[in-house]
Amino acid sequence: MAENEPGLDPLTEDARITSLNERLAQAKTEEAIRKGEGRDKGEASYRLGNRVLAELIGGLVGGAVIGWTLDYFLGTKPWLLLVMLFLGIASAFRNIIRISNQRSK
Repeated sequence: MAENEPGLDPLTEDARITSLNERLAQAKTEEAIRKGEGRDKGEASYRLGNRVLAELIGGLVGGAVIGWTLDYFLGTKPWLLLVMLFLGIASAFRNIIRISNQRSK
């Protein structure tokens, strides 16, 4: 019965308010992106894991290749390979520790 009673018509939304809401939403989105809040935490963890894996593999392979090359040219067969391999591993672990300390803010 209340539906049929005469009364005030609902006001239509003002175009200025709609425009203001759109600009406000866009500004919030841009601010979140600028602060880095809009990123997915799972994606950041995935990238960090890939970076750690790349550091470890890069240290191992780099040390082995450099050591093998020096052994080949200097004729000191497994010694420089072993030394450079261990230096590559140590360098990889140092970089991984540095990365993990950097992310623990």
